[in-house]
Formats: sequence, structure tokens, C-alpha cells
Amino acid sequence: MNTTSTAAYNYKVVRQFAIMTVVWGIVGMGLGVFIAAQLAWPELNFNLPWTSFGRLRPLHTNAVIFAFGGCALFATSYYSLQRTCQTRLISDSLAAFTFWGWQLVIVLAAISLPMGWTSSKEYAELEWPIDILITIVWVAYALVFFGTLMQRKTKHIYVGNWFFGGFILTVAILHIVNNLELPVSLTKSYSIYAGATDAMIQWWYGHNAVGFFLTAGFLGMMYYFVPKQAERPVYSYRLSIVHFWALITLYIWAGPH
Repeated sequence: MNTTSTAAYNYKVVRQFAIMTVVWGIVGMGLGVFIAAQLAWPELNFNLPWTSFGRLRPLHTNAVIFAFGGCALFATSYYSLQRTCQTRLISDSLAAFTFWGWQLVIVLAAISLPMGWTSSKEYAELEWPIDILITIVWVAYALVFFGTLMQRKTKHIYVGNWFFGGFILTVAILHIVNNLELPVSLTKSYSIYAGATDAMIQWWYGHNAVGFFLTAGFLGMMYYFVPKQAERPVYSYRLSIVHFWALITLYIWAGPH
């Protein structure tokens, strides 16, 4: 029986991310409806560059994937991590920094993309100053997650945390490698890769953003909440570990993918 008091957990940051998941979900999906309408009624561009389909479409994808999806992953990983490890997040202040830092990233995206400040890489359009901020926030996220995992009061690591951990580490690698660029101004940079190499790196990133941000992370979520809602344990813990290693081993390589 879990004797850890629920008051011992940090639910404030979980609640903050959960609320913003709903907010950014409405904003991002509403924006998707608007730009879809522009395809039928081009006059909805209002003849303004910053409201055109070409500028709002990357804002829609970033809002849905990284604002809506990202906040959902932060919220659920922080919640299930504490519950399965039976310990509080290792640092409340660092966890709070990940919340406010991630919201700042989203707001900067909402300003910069309609202005046309973009690296032109799909799902990685944000320019270099925002890329650096993302890296700092993500490092803080990793410190909170793995630091908490290391001080867990349970002997084993629950399978959902394997998926969350894999997602955090792989997204960090993808983001850093794909966004290596040479700044020429505050709002413009050029990739250090050229030609076909740049295209290969970009879609190694793009497909694995789907594979790890939108798949591995959400599988971590599923492994916690589906058994909780069903009020049944995971059908086969051994099979769940096979599932984890199969995904991690095969997905990231461009050929098998």
C-alpha cells in the first residue's frame, strides 16, 4: 500500500501545465480551422503578410505539437513520475522554470512565425535565440525528471517512465543536431548543413519528432493512465519492456523507419 501522502507531491506545476494544455489546444486547433478556411476562402488572408496561410500554418503545427502536446507531456510526466516513484519532484523551482520557460517559447513562436522569422525547417521553424531557450528549458526538464527518478522510493522503474525518459533524451539529441546553425542576425540564421545533407538531417529530425515527441512520450502517458482508468495492472510487464526496446531500437534509424 502506498503510504506516501498526496500532499507530499508537487501538483501545482502539473495543474499549470494541464490548464495550458487545454488553452493551447483550443488556440492551436482553432488556428488550424482558420487556415483551412483560407484554402476555401482566400480573402480570409486579409491581404496581410502576417495572416497569410504560409505564415500561420507553421504557427498552427507548432501550437498543436509543441504547445498543446508539449504541455500535456510535461503535465502527465510530472504527475505519473511522482506517483510511480512515490517521491516529490526533486526541485519545485526548476519545475516552475520549465513551465514558465516553455510558455515563453510558445509566446515567442506566436510572435516570430507570423512575422516571417523562420529557419524554414518544418517543425523546427523557430530561429536560433528561441532554439537556445528551448535547449535550456529541456535541460532543466531532464534534470527534474531524471533527478526525481534517481531518488525514487520504489525498487523498479515503471515502464511509463522508460518511455518518458527515452522521449526526453531523444528529443534533446534531435533538437540540437537539427538546429546547428550560423546566425547572421537576431532573426535569421542558416543551417550548417548543405543540400541533401540538410534535407536528410531535417527529416531524420521531423520523422523522429513524430516518433518520440508524439509517440514515445504519449505511450508513457498511456502506460500510466490506461491501467489506472481500467483499474487493472498492465497485462504483461515483460511485453511492455519488449515494446519499449523495439520502439527505441527501430524507430530512430531512417532506413528501418
